[in-house]
Amino acid sequence: MAQLIPSDEIERCLRLCLSAEGYRLSPPRRNGETGADLIATKGDDEHFIEVIGFREFPPARSKDFYEVFFRAVSRLVDGAKKLVIALPRRFAQGLPTRASHYGEAWRRMGTAFPELEIWLVNCDPPSYQRTSWNHWLKKE
Repeated sequence: MAQLIPSDEIERCLRLCLSAEGYRLSPPRRNGETGADLIATKGDDEHFIEVIGFREFPPARSKDFYEVFFRAVSRLVDGAKKLVIALPRRFAQGLPTRASHYGEAWRRMGTAFPELEIWLVNCDPPSYQRTSWNHWLKKE
């Protein structure tokens, strides 16, 4: 199963962006190491960030997305106040459909976890866009 955009590339690009914004960054994790993929801190602003890549097959992308959701919200036990799922900008094409498919359940997850955001990362040139979880629901 090919990874069209590897998670380590997404993390590298996000690290460049956040570092340029003055965030202090946790060191890259080693294979098998647990914890958030990246913790970015600037003053009192601290983000616990989980990163995924973009795989070739839609079922693999779905599996990665659902797993990263649970990894992100599990950081609450570590005292996280801001939770982030960082993924390739390419995910933006499918997020409205995914949110619409789950509808009320998606909205409730956004309500239950108001600290959860989705960040879309672009690697060329390095940039990212911050969005709320419920940003992806169609406005009625």
